[in-house]
Amino acid sequence: MSGNEALTIGRLARAAGVHVETVRYYERRGLIEQPAKPAQGHRAYSRATLERLLFIKRAQELGFTLQEIAGLLALGGRQCAEVQAMAAEKLAAVEAKIADLQRLQAVLDRLVRSCKANRSHGPCPIVETLLPDA
Repeated sequence: MSGNEALTIGRLARAAGVHVETVRYYERRGLIEQPAKPAQGHRAYSRATLERLLFIKRAQELGFTLQEIAGLLALGGRQCAEVQAMAAEKLAAVEAKIADLQRLQAVLDRLVRSCKANRSHGPCPIVETLLPDA
């Protein structure tokens, strides 16, 4: 695609690796602008819109929500301290999730080992652990 070639919504979606409905949804959310529709023909999306869609996808891959992405887009590249604060907040949330998952892994590992060691054919230790106290 050349620098100023216009794209239909279908070509834009394919180039960004999203569905047409995703493009429309982002328009409704205000993440991308919907170009004016000419009297005849289709809306023409710019290379800048494609770049914005790709930015949104990359930000989502890093775990940012659409609301957070809207904030990043509003800040642009001008306010690095605020963007850094948002990224630091996201990093802290990811680290907390990792810690939670590691605790979950340890509990499940312990339960699976206790179940393997249960040779008495009695109640399953995993089920017993999950039952509420009587």
